[in-house]
Amino acid sequence: MVTSVALLGAGGKVGQRIVDQIEGDPTYHLRCVEPAQEGREALASRGIESLPRGAALDGADVVILAVPDDVIGDVSKDVVPAVDAGTVLLLLDPAAAYAGVVPERADIGIVITHPCHPRLFDPERPPAYADDWFGGTGRAAQDIVCALHAGSDAAYQLGEGVARDIFAPVRDVYRLTTEQMALLEPTLAETLSQTLLETIHEGMAEVEALGVPAEAAEAFLVGHLRIQMAVIFGRTDFPFSDAAQQMSTAARDDLLEEDWKDVLTREYTRESVRQIADPD
Repeated sequence: MVTSVALLGAGGKVGQRIVDQIEGDPTYHLRCVEPAQEGREALASRGIESLPRGAALDGADVVILAVPDDVIGDVSKDVVPAVDAGTVLLLLDPAAAYAGVVPERADIGIVITHPCHPRLFDPERPPAYADDWFGGTGRAAQDIVCALHAGSDAAYQLGEGVARDIFAPVRDVYRLTTEQMALLEPTLAETLSQTLLETIHEGMAEVEALGVPAEAAEAFLVGHLRIQMAVIFGRTDFPFSDAAQQMSTAARDDLLEEDWKDVLTREYTRESVRQIADPD
């Protein structure tokens, strides 16, 4: 069976990764849509024509929206009424759906997927793929998360199957709810983790300004991050030293406000996705 896929935003960074994954796969009939001239030229360099949106949507089994979060609402308002009954809309991020800006139809499915990216602790990862940071290149295996936002279980199965292929090779698929996905991203991965890591990187610059050579600072910090993450995430039984634990405990009051966990609430997440998907 051949699955017809309309890929909107095919000439963008994410869109081109998807094209690399399934273009030429005999199980897919890929129809690319790209409004931007630069994106169309990128597709043309691969011998791929950008189709009008209407032609791409006509008869499509799956429609992938590889477009920025802040335009998904507007794009989906045009796409949802235009697709055939039974079509699955595949979103690559939960923000727009959780913010409520994606319209629904009783006779179509909406599935959300997002990559976890290749694991930091992965003894099965071949050394040759150590530079595959993002996954979805056909090289390093990764896990993905998926959610059925609207529709039937059959719609979910079709959406998950496509997600496995566009992010291949995929190891595990974690089926979540839309809200659970939003709690992971943006909340856990971006609001919390990225912010703290950016702060750590800024701290490295501060000690360099105090005279520590840059190469030494990076080597020392990155090496310590590796073992610290292994200890904290339970990948080794090697404990922190008493002095290290003492310093960490003492610094928490200086670094973190008492209410810092407020960023991990549903209320904070809802406001975050509203800002992402509907900034106006």
